[in-house]
Amino acid sequence: MENSSLKEFQELCKLTAKKFDTKQIEILTWGLGITGEAGDVASCIKKTYAHDNDQREGIKENLGDTLWYAAMICNFFEWDMQDILNNNVEKLKKRYPNGFTIEHAKREGTKIDWNK
Repeated sequence: MENSSLKEFQELCKLTAKKFDTKQIEILTWGLGITGEAGDVASCIKKTYAHDNDQREGIKENLGDTLWYAAMICNFFEWDMQDILNNNVEKLKKRYPNGFTIEHAKREGTKIDWNK
């Protein structure tokens, strides 16, 4: 599946996914699964940099698993991952037309005073 498209990836994910009795249990499984895998990514980063225990291969593996769950969430809602990616690219281009700046990154609310 080298150089496969996101669409091909989504289709493969469907083939490797468990079938659930209800849509509610299905989306709960995908939502909880993606958070668990993201937590595993964070844990591997911590172990690599805070404990001098090289977990870079684990980071890659867990990123792949996170993408699998993202694909299953997209499949659940009948979304095309390529559309999600394209929308995100357009949002980032609009928000940061000349690259990242603190000013462009600000959202509604006030600046945090970290000295309090």
